[in-house]
Amino acid sequence: MEEKIPNNLEVGERIRSIREELEMNRERFSEMIDVSDVFLGQIERGERSLSLKTLCRIVTFTGVSTDFILFGDNTNNSTLHKINRILSKSSEANLKYFYEIINCSHIFFKTYKGDIEPKKHDSHFLTF
Repeated sequence: MEEKIPNNLEVGERIRSIREELEMNRERFSEMIDVSDVFLGQIERGERSLSLKTLCRIVTFTGVSTDFILFGDNTNNSTLHKINRILSKSSEANLKYFYEIINCSHIFFKTYKGDIEPKKHDSHFLTF
């Protein structure tokens, strides 16, 4: 079995691409994951390694899989996997809201008989 070892530069580039897809500046993204913007910059440039705690915060905030961040593996990064990761961490009350949103969207799409292509800036939720 081939051992996978994360490369700091590649990990940093993937984190930067995630942040940019979210259309967030470094300062705002770093606030959301509770690190300094200087430290985030060092991670993005591959100068520093991220801790397990920081990795978990990024995954929780973005819904992107750890496999993608560490190794570029998109296997668990499908839209359905991302939605399931978010839902699995949600309260029962929030799940009811999510259900209503999804149900209304489903009715809308059935009514208008078709899929709507996502806007380019919405792609961070769809592909990596």
